Amino acid sequence: MKYFNEYAETMSRDEIRNIQSQKLCRLVKYVYTNVPHYREKMQKIGLLPGDIKSVDDLKLLPFTYKQDLRDTYPFGMFAAPMEQIVRIHASSGTTGKQTVVGYTAHDIDMWAECLARALTSAGVTRGDIVQIAYGYGLFTGGLGIHYGCEKIGASVIPISGGNTKRQIQTMVDFGTTVLACTPSYCLYIAETMAEMGIKPEDTKLRLGIFGAEPWSEQMRADIERSLGIKAIDIYGLSEVMGPGVACECEAQDGMHIQEDNFIAEIIDPDTGEVLPEGSTGEIVFTTLSKEGLPLIRYCTHDISQLVTERCSCGRTTARMKKVTGRSDDMLIIRGVNVFPSQIEGVLLEVAGTTPNYQIIVNRVDNMDVLEVQVEMNPSIFSDEVKEVENVEQKIRARLDTVLGINAKVRMVEPKTLVRSEGKVKRVIDNRRI
Repeated sequence: MKYFNEYAETMSRDEIRNIQSQKLCRLVKYVYTNVPHYREKMQKIGLLPGDIKSVDDLKLLPFTYKQDLRDTYPFGMFAAPMEQIVRIHASSGTTGKQTVVGYTAHDIDMWAECLARALTSAGVTRGDIVQIAYGYGLFTGGLGIHYGCEKIGASVIPISGGNTKRQIQTMVDFGTTVLACTPSYCLYIAETMAEMGIKPEDTKLRLGIFGAEPWSEQMRADIERSLGIKAIDIYGLSEVMGPGVACECEAQDGMHIQEDNFIAEIIDPDTGEVLPEGSTGEIVFTTLSKEGLPLIRYCTHDISQLVTERCSCGRTTARMKKVTGRSDDMLIIRGVNVFPSQIEGVLLEVAGTTPNYQIIVNRVDNMDVLEVQVEMNPSIFSDEVKEVENVEQKIRARLDTVLGINAKVRMVEPKTLVRSEGKVKRVIDNRRI
């Protein structure tokens, strides 16, 4: 099956625009009536719901930030009464109050529909056995993928994260064909499989659905090579819906956005100015169909690009390119903007390293110092010290070129850096301590 909902996935751009305009007008009236926070924001700038007549007027509306959700914690941004809220999730953020998300029964159905479209575009069918190693619970990843797979009719193994050897044994014994987890955890699974003496051909795995953290094309290549699968990028965030806001199709040429349910914009994160198509900037989403927690112009802090030309798969929905980093996770080192994904890309280009690394930033004598700790591949760990030094020099020279600043590179023994069964923490910025 090429499409799950052919009409929604192949509408003309004019049809998409008309649907978005109609839904946007309804949305603005809905939040103005039901969410005091939005009503106050709009009144403050002298904007009334009737002023919004089409998607052209989207730019008139105020942005929404994660802090707005924290300021109204826990349920102050909900637009539906609690007796209509059938599910509550919360973000896995590590700073400040968690952000709480509420779903009506309609929202859950819409979410499952979005996931079914996304997973179908990636190549998942009702004949697949999908092992979901995303976390379940308050995190949206596990249950989100779960409902989408069930809507397609695929068999689901709701194993959740952790217990990696059990994950692998289950994969082998149950004949798992699709693995869904974070890309960093997938690499850890591949590494553990090799230690257990299990080869990719010992499994029936053919496809991976990976998201919840930025990952590079080099990491994709490493995953596909290590497990002999096709690696698909899926995008979402709890506040907007969860996974399935956008997802790559089998062409792997950008993630298709479910545009009848979401409007995407690219803005300059410093000025808020909407940027033209093809520009790199912060992606902003407006939810068009949600009842429980509708959001207007939600700033994601994710850095990406948008394109609208028809994909080779036949879908006409806009695509967002791979997230290259986050505007709020961006490191400023001696005045230079540095994204961890840039460093990861360099490391995966250089032979003799593994995809496991740690970025440490210190301030010494009022000077920022960037150190990158890189795990050696076992093959060079046993070689001469000179060979290790050569790899260090190659990485250092390449980082100098890519980043435009000097970085200290330190090779460490295999398996010495902390592994993760969820989102991996790559950066330790000691300047904030």
